[in-house]
Amino acid sequence: MIAACQTVYDPEIPVNIYELGLIYAIEIGDDRRVKVEMTLTAPGCPSAQELPMQIREAIMAIDGVSECDVDVVWDPPWNPSRMTDDARLALNMF
Repeated sequence: MIAACQTVYDPEIPVNIYELGLIYAIEIGDDRRVKVEMTLTAPGCPSAQELPMQIREAIMAIDGVSECDVDVVWDPPWNPSRMTDDARLALNMF
């Protein structure tokens, strides 16, 4: 599931949304339903509609997944401390 999330990039930032720390949780049920909780870098993010849809499509492309629900949450709010070291390096944020 993580690898699928890593294929989705924020169009304004050259880093995938998993490395940016936008994926908060991935739950896989016994029925192979996947639930993803994610956030955005800001409430007014211009990609607010497309990023959750892209995550859903990426996960649904995995064999055996029966359904995928993506919820956008705002608590806790995203901040740069959630990024991986690789993301920080790519964005010169050290």
